[in-house]
Amino acid sequence: MYRTISEPAMFSNKCLHEIFEENARRLPNKIAVSYKDEEISYEELNRRANQLAHHLQSLGVGANTLVGLCINRSIEMIVGILAILKAGGAYVPIDPNYPSNRIRLLLEDSAVTVVVSVSDVAGCLEQFDVKIVCIDDNLSSLNNNPVTSPSIINNNDNLAYVIYTSGSTGIPKGVLIEHGNVVRLFEQTHHWFHFDDKDVWAMFHSVAFDFSVWEIWGALLYGGHLVIVPFEVTRSPKQLHNLLISNGITILSQTPSAFRQLVATDIASNEPSNFALRLVIFGGEPLELKLLVPWVTRYGDEHPQLVNMYGITETTVHVTYKRITKQDLASSDLSPIGVPIPDLQIHLLDSSGQPVPDGTPGEIYIEGPGLARGYHNRPELTAERFLQNHPLITEKARLYYSGDRAVRMDNGELIYIGRTDGQIKVRGFRIEPREIEMCLRNHPQVSTCVVTPHDYGDGDVRLIAYIVPTPNLSTTLETNEELRNNLVQYATVELPVHMRPSAYSILTELPITAHGKVDKSALPIPYADKSVNKLTHSTKLNVSKTFTELMVTEIWEDVLEINCPSTDDDFFVIGGTSLALIRIFARINEHFGISLDVISMVEGATISHLAKCVDAEIRNQQFAKIS
Repeated sequence: MYRTISEPAMFSNKCLHEIFEENARRLPNKIAVSYKDEEISYEELNRRANQLAHHLQSLGVGANTLVGLCINRSIEMIVGILAILKAGGAYVPIDPNYPSNRIRLLLEDSAVTVVVSVSDVAGCLEQFDVKIVCIDDNLSSLNNNPVTSPSIINNNDNLAYVIYTSGSTGIPKGVLIEHGNVVRLFEQTHHWFHFDDKDVWAMFHSVAFDFSVWEIWGALLYGGHLVIVPFEVTRSPKQLHNLLISNGITILSQTPSAFRQLVATDIASNEPSNFALRLVIFGGEPLELKLLVPWVTRYGDEHPQLVNMYGITETTVHVTYKRITKQDLASSDLSPIGVPIPDLQIHLLDSSGQPVPDGTPGEIYIEGPGLARGYHNRPELTAERFLQNHPLITEKARLYYSGDRAVRMDNGELIYIGRTDGQIKVRGFRIEPREIEMCLRNHPQVSTCVVTPHDYGDGDVRLIAYIVPTPNLSTTLETNEELRNNLVQYATVELPVHMRPSAYSILTELPITAHGKVDKSALPIPYADKSVNKLTHSTKLNVSKTFTELMVTEIWEDVLEINCPSTDDDFFVIGGTSLALIRIFARINEHFGISLDVISMVEGATISHLAKCVDAEIRNQQFAKIS
């Protein structure tokens, strides 16, 4: 299961799809990708991607052409990515579950004219002026295309993808990443990881989140097997736990928030699990070492190895490497991120741009070939964040200003401290609160607002919006509640799920410091008194709740910190998060003595549906005892 030390993987300046093609020739019958009960070999995946690539070229796709990718998790998604690259283009992931206005922003900013999709989600694109290529609806015409690779001049400085991140101007910004950025990431980390064709990778993350780049290409560049984790399984630690074992996953990437729930699920079993894991790689948000204590107590720090990697979309997924050992857990109050990847340099500078000595916190500036080309059509922002004339660097080099702070210890390793600005990470997603604030300020009943994160426990970080209504709006309890409900509906239309506030606190004014800035430390705690001041999302009370509904409602309210939702209120609309849902299920299972799984909520995230699932599970257990 563990690899012997070998020479670094060298890919000879090839593009991502060219390296994949070599693996397709070398391992034609090996399974490349699987999803649920479907699987596809390297040869078949290469053939299908080639046929789609020829079709895309006939539509005008060529070198550096941006092409939308709007597909749910599936084998077709990987076919689409490879085909876009083979045609010379760069893929722009667009989550089909985004609100229509968000999709419009991404399409307009990227200016894509062609979007690769599938029939069951293509409806979200029909109102836009783009050419939609449905992979599954065009099988007959696609099958008439050549199965050989299309002819195109490949350069590893061509664009590979454009991933959009939250923007402080109110508009998301597209990060331009080249083939060479990604290829050198694997070359430069090979001596640490020794990936090869025996590895089985879990693709846990959304294709719109750059952690997926590490997962997809970590498998396909080495001839490994990529297992796409179904969306509903990503929300269910129990189902994920089973998938890791049944599929023999060897490489798992996780945000600390997600891994926290997996650890809890595993520790709940009496015996250690028969994992094939050799590496668990953390990223996306700061790692609290104390969450690893129960895992390391059970499995040690060798099988699997635990690695923390700090990174940013603009620097191609990962920047640093830190192997976590038992000895590190003794300093559980620190968040170590280790040392830079060999071809990158990290400069820690003070506010005047001068280097700070070891042991002194400084702002992180990154230099090296992992840096993105810049931001799509944002020359001013690119110049602001990608510095070209800093005295620390040579004339041709650039520095990327990360906005993060760290301290370098005597041993050369870095400890992450936090942000220098208001940017936050919520369940791995990088969010600019200002983008949410600007969106909410467009609501006619909002005068001003501020958005901050709040940790509800167990890593369940949610966004709280503090709202000052327009002067003409009265501040009675009824009007405040109406405004909250209006804003919930407004955010549902305007913002993706991970950017929607979980609660709205209505204030007469925002607290201000002596320097005229919002005093975030003076903002009221969202649930100062649970019996009186819980934030209310709905006044639709159901007075005829069943006993199960009453108990589920009590647990639901306690975890979400809200008052009396209707049994028909959607969990995610009223501010719930995936981590909060997992906490609710743990409480329900403990109370009722059952083993209900989060996956049961796929058909409806309401108290009413959850109560019915609880009753059904109780009946099943009673029947099993009788029989």
